[in-house]
Amino acid sequence: ADTVRDPRGFAVKFYTEDGIWDLVGNNTPIFFIRDPTLFPSFIHTQKRNPETHLKDADMFWDFLTLRPESMHQVLYLFGDRGIPDGYRFMNGYGSHTFKLVNAQGVTHWVKFHYKSNQGIKNLSVDKAAELASSDPDYSIRDLYNAIAKGDCPSWTFYIQVMTMAQAENCKFNPFDLTKVWSHSDYPLI
Repeated sequence: ADTVRDPRGFAVKFYTEDGIWDLVGNNTPIFFIRDPTLFPSFIHTQKRNPETHLKDADMFWDFLTLRPESMHQVLYLFGDRGIPDGYRFMNGYGSHTFKLVNAQGVTHWVKFHYKSNQGIKNLSVDKAAELASSDPDYSIRDLYNAIAKGDCPSWTFYIQVMTMAQAENCKFNPFDLTKVWSHSDYPLI
């Protein structure tokens, strides 16, 4: 169902002079793991138990308890913003740190942010459970209906910029998916 407590993945397609670039991301600014080699193991925690073919919450929680870096994502996901009220009312984040080179040939590290112009709305646990049983495609239907009525959702695109010198002197690993960049140190522009 569209109302489960889970990150919402997405992709934004950029048509550039150099070709098409798809920027993938989530509705959360962080992720569960920093080590990409653990991604297949993490995905297995989301699947059904191969022995019983039932959902197995123990697989998920066992994985997380062994990886303390996942706590930030867990708190986000199980907090008030864990169940967005449809796709129109959630922000998006490019997740990874990207290297961009400007027209002068100067390289910077950046993080991508998409801020919903509709604002942020989230569902209560009770409302999410009700919708899961009555309208499992709630978020898709809401997005489709809004567009069909001419109420097209929009997002404002921002970046955070870190210079090479700032990255070298950074007190944390700026490439760590489990960390956010402080907006006071690296403001949205």
